[in-house]
Amino acid sequence: MRDFSKVQSALALNTATLGHNLDGHGAGWSPEQIIDACAARGMGGVVFWRREIGARAFDIGERARAAGLQVAGLCRTPYLTGAEAGSDDEIKASIDMAAELGAGVLTIVTGGTDPDTKGVLDSQKRLAERLHGIAPYAAQRAVKLALEPLNPMFGGNRTCLMTVRDALNVCDWVGSENIGIAVDVYHVWWDTTLAETLASARGRIFGYHLCDWLENTSDMLLDRGMMGDGVADLKSIRASVEGAGYGGLCEVEVFSARDWWQRAPDDVLDTILERFASLC
Repeated sequence: MRDFSKVQSALALNTATLGHNLDGHGAGWSPEQIIDACAARGMGGVVFWRREIGARAFDIGERARAAGLQVAGLCRTPYLTGAEAGSDDEIKASIDMAAELGAGVLTIVTGGTDPDTKGVLDSQKRLAERLHGIAPYAAQRAVKLALEPLNPMFGGNRTCLMTVRDALNVCDWVGSENIGIAVDVYHVWWDTTLAETLASARGRIFGYHLCDWLENTSDMLLDRGMMGDGVADLKSIRASVEGAGYGGLCEVEVFSARDWWQRAPDDVLDTILERFASLC
C-alpha cells in the first residue's frame, strides 16, 4: 500500500464535502475558492458536480490545472434506469461537460429499478443496453464511465447496483474498456465478500471514494462520517482496491448536512488532511 503519512498529492476533494457552492448548501464556496484552497494544501485533485459547473466547464478545468490540480472526475450522469431516467441527449451532455472540464472519469449513479420490473436483474440488463449505446460516444470524448454501486438501502429509487459484483457483471455485459467502477467506502464497507470481488476487478477501478459509516447514522443520504468517525475498515478496503491495481487519487466525499457542512471550510480541509495521513 502507498504511504500517505507525509504526502497529500494522492488526495482529491469531492466538492460535495463542502456542501456544493449553492446558497443553503454548506459554505457556498465557488469552484475557484475550492481550487485555490486544495492547491494551497498540496492536494492532487478535485472532483466537481454538474450543478456547480454550468457553462463554465472549460474555464474551471483550466483554472484547476493551472493551480497544479488534476480534475479527477465529474459527478454525475443523469439516471440511466428507473422512473427518473434521463434521455440519451441528457446523458451525452454530461459526457460533453466532463470532456470540456478535462475530467477523465464521469461517475454513474444508475437510477432505480424500471417501473415495469421486479427485483434488479431486468434493470441491470437494461442498464447494460443503455451503456452499450453510450460507451462509444464517451470513448470518442476520452471519458471513462464509472459505475458506482450504492448501499442496498438506496435500492429501488437510486440504484439497481447494490454490490461491486453487480457493477462488474454489468461491465462484463457491456464489454467496453471505458466502462469501469467507482468504489465508495460508504456503499461497500459492509460487504464481507468485497476483498474477493475486488481481486477480479483489475483494470476496472476508475475511482476510490473516502468517508466513513457512522454507527448511528441519522440520514441515509446526508449523514456520512468523516474518515475515522465511523466503523468502516478504511485501510483494509484500500488494501483491496490497491491490490486490484488502483493507484489513482483517493477522493474524499462526505455528505453531512448537520455536521461537516456547518463547519468552516478551512477547518474541514485541514481535518481531511490530518485524517488522510493517519487513518486512510
